[in-house]
Amino acid sequence: MSLATANRRGKLGAVRLWSTIVGGLFLVAPRLLGQITAEVHFDEEQYLAHESMIAAVKIVNFSGQTLKLGAEQDWLRFAVESDNYYVAKRGDPPVVEPFDLPSAAKGTRRVDLAPYFDLGRPGHYRVTATVRIAQLGQEITSLPAKVNIISGTKLWELEFGLPLPPGNGEAAPEVRKYALLQTMSQKRMRLYVRVSDRYDARVYRVFPLGLLLSFSRPETQVDRQALLHVFFQTGAREFTYCVINPDGELLKRQTHSYNDAQTGARPRLHADKDGKIGVAGGMRVVSSTDWPKPPDSEVPPPAPASPPPSPDKPEAGKEN
Repeated sequence: MSLATANRRGKLGAVRLWSTIVGGLFLVAPRLLGQITAEVHFDEEQYLAHESMIAAVKIVNFSGQTLKLGAEQDWLRFAVESDNYYVAKRGDPPVVEPFDLPSAAKGTRRVDLAPYFDLGRPGHYRVTATVRIAQLGQEITSLPAKVNIISGTKLWELEFGLPLPPGNGEAAPEVRKYALLQTMSQKRMRLYVRVSDRYDARVYRVFPLGLLLSFSRPETQVDRQALLHVFFQTGAREFTYCVINPDGELLKRQTHSYNDAQTGARPRLHADKDGKIGVAGGMRVVSSTDWPKPPDSEVPPPAPASPPPSPDKPEAGKEN
């Protein structure tokens, strides 16, 4: 055998050995990465600008050992990207809450991203989560979850002055703005309230009040304490009444209906001679969606349970 031939065979053997090693790595890598997975989900496909946007991070553990997670601030990190512009990060979401995740189990951590990322402009966004597992020296990054930010349709708005504290009668009051917005998702209309400064430069809060019938025109009144009262129709015979304060906090939510005993009287907003605003006509219906929560004894029993699923359509399992 010549020296050149021996060299060629040696190089060929080295190439085969390297291919075997690389091939083995590719065979093992999916199995190692597949032991622990992370996914990001959102309850809705779209959100209003500045609305709470809860990211649900599901972690599935098939590593064969119990994982200790949540003890450090950097155990869970988020990245938010947009197709059109850079998304500024305002801070780190609070994620520290230690917990154990046994093998062959899954757990979900929910985090509101809105206060910590600039999500005030309409557009398409992609959110990824990275889970750091200190005991294994690994990091798992999820696939991007897509979500849309929309502006909604403005139905009504009103600038108002905040009541002055006692002794400051000559000071100029701070001016804020209430607005009602409407969105359409999966053929359902939803009514939102937004509280901002008079220029919409600072948004204090945006949140949904409930479903809205297409032909319903919400009634609104602001009382002497600058509280916003909203009354709107959510069903054929059902209405929702909400009271919101200037900081965007929901103080009251009630359900009302037609009163057949009063020849089908329709409920409506009404202000008495003292300026107190409430619902006149119709009748109050205690509901589990009321706020503040009513006592359990007053809440009507739930509707009868649906029949058990057929064998070919098993019921989805619950997550931890």
